[in-house]
Amino acid sequence: MKFVCNRQKLNEAVGNVQRAVAAKSTIPALEGIFLKASDHQLTLCGYDLDIGITTAIPANITKEGAIVVTARLFVDIIKRLPEETISIETDDKQIIYIKSGNVDYKIIGISDKEYPELPAVTAADNILLDGDTLKSMIRQTMYAVSDKDENPTQKGSLFDIENKMLKVVSVDGYRLAVRTEPIAYDGNKRFIVPKKALQEITNLIADDTAMVSIKAGGRHLTLQIGDYTIITRLIEGEFMNYKSTIPSMHITEATVNTRKFTDTIERMSLLLTDRTKTPVKCCFENDTIRTSCNTSKGEAYDEFSATVEGEYVEIGFDNKYMLDALKFAETDEVKIRMNGALKPVVILPSEGASFVFLVMPVRLRNG
Repeated sequence: MKFVCNRQKLNEAVGNVQRAVAAKSTIPALEGIFLKASDHQLTLCGYDLDIGITTAIPANITKEGAIVVTARLFVDIIKRLPEETISIETDDKQIIYIKSGNVDYKIIGISDKEYPELPAVTAADNILLDGDTLKSMIRQTMYAVSDKDENPTQKGSLFDIENKMLKVVSVDGYRLAVRTEPIAYDGNKRFIVPKKALQEITNLIADDTAMVSIKAGGRHLTLQIGDYTIITRLIEGEFMNYKSTIPSMHITEATVNTRKFTDTIERMSLLLTDRTKTPVKCCFENDTIRTSCNTSKGEAYDEFSATVEGEYVEIGFDNKYMLDALKFAETDEVKIRMNGALKPVVILPSEGASFVFLVMPVRLRNG
């Protein structure tokens, strides 16, 4: 294999595909980046058996071939080469020669025959979604994905397509996040995408990404994002019936300024630590929200004006869970709907229903 390419394009490509490379593996080739020179382009791939990222960049190919190069070393070398043009060549002993200006490297590669083949996704349907919309939907729901192993289906987000609407749903047992957008797709589909894949999808969607192409198979999903293709193993199992957990009625509704509520929760949080599980108490009454916190460090109190309709409610929140919901609402105002002190709290945009966040309250000592 022998080719010449642009250093900047190669640096960007290896930086992106290396995120799918296995950190440690019993298969040494999985700790490397697969390189293939053919058809006037260089194809690169990182794959850890759960997620794969592939792309291709233009290259002047004088000899076709393929090899696997240790990812961490290769990334560091390409990043520090001095010239904009790079020449890479391999021999029959899997030695890789890298040259840029006066800099020469000779490193040991791995035979491409040791690299596992990526799974093929056979899907008849191609789902198209605006890149910014998909990125926003993932960003606003991924915070509620569970990091615990008790329920594997909660370690990713459900993509639920029905009646030309896409819902992205995340849940961890204490909170729920649902983001909804119309979609130009007539079928019904449900699949669960792992958190790591969600993170890489958002990383690869650039500001100029017009459309993302999605193909869902039985066990794997592929996404075409600009010049990159992501393939990920889907999470198998039955996702919870999230629709039944969203209350259809409420006895109290508050319309609040998101920034004001965030600020007051953060002020209460100054008395809290990871070891201190004391809830932040909130009282909703007479167009006022009063917050307080009482811990071994001391006491704090704050209040601010809001539009409050319905019955008086005194309720406790985990400060982190409430702050996350307010942060990812990404709106100036939110509606907070409650059904007493112990029922799930619903957070909605002040207008429309593009998202629904649920936060479980924490029982107060005096209640």
